[in-house]
Amino acid sequence: MSQLPETNQEDQRWVTRAREGDLAAFNLLVERYQRLAYNIALRMVRDPAAAEDVTQEAFFSAYRALARYRGGNVRSWLLAIVANGARDHLRSPHRRRSSSLEAITGEGDPDGPSASGEATPEQQALQSETGRMVHEALARLPENQRLLVTLVDLQGMDYEEAAEIAGIAVGTVKSRLSRGRERLRQILRPMMELSGDSPRQNG
Repeated sequence: MSQLPETNQEDQRWVTRAREGDLAAFNLLVERYQRLAYNIALRMVRDPAAAEDVTQEAFFSAYRALARYRGGNVRSWLLAIVANGARDHLRSPHRRRSSSLEAITGEGDPDGPSASGEATPEQQALQSETGRMVHEALARLPENQRLLVTLVDLQGMDYEEAAEIAGIAVGTVKSRLSRGRERLRQILRPMMELSGDSPRQNG
């Protein structure tokens, strides 16, 4: 889902005020996008504490880089910084490894299965198990495919915004996303069969 034009216009006004020294205006941007930024970081680095660190550092970096902002989609600009921070973390020899799959399911992910308040206990159990399998499968994708699946399939962004965030061409987004989706299907098929989950679940 593309960002609404009026939302981006408001974001740009906040950026302009922040560049003039209005810290409260920048904090409004943080409040608007910190959840989304954290979710993307979490699915990339797969550790809640590390995702918090990546998100916090990304907003610090964005604040320091305000003078270099040249217009365009503010959300995409911010999330590109988040994505770059997640990549840097994954490539760091000193990064912490995720201790368990529970780190990326349930309470660890604000958009995870437990976020559905209307589900029955049976539905919650199924969602939790399915979510665990999806996150485990997602973790096995190359990071460039994982980022695009997260942006397009999990966060609902269009190809153009995903391309802007990832710093690649739209055609590259489509080809990498296609490969990522196919790889996910290959990984999930035996996992779903072992769990006894129905193949009719569309997710």
